[in-house]
Amino acid sequence: MLNIKNKEMTNIATLPQEGQILVNVEDMSLFNNIKRSISMIKGVGKVVVPRRKKLSGYERSLRDLDAGRVSEYDSLDELINEIEG
Repeated sequence: MLNIKNKEMTNIATLPQEGQILVNVEDMSLFNNIKRSISMIKGVGKVVVPRRKKLSGYERSLRDLDAGRVSEYDSLDELINEIEG
């Protein structure tokens, strides 16, 4: 931002009007207390908790595959025997 004063040009640094802080909470039992504490700090407008995206069945199956939660069977009969216990 430039300001003309006495026919000289000077630079004026301005601070942003708003900012964001991302807080990772490891112990979810403290989540509501942390949220309430942050909202009581002077200058905090509001505390917004983003919603998690719901995964599709395909995305959940890919996560299962990556985590090794997959079983293989040689035949349908073997699978049915495993289900019936």
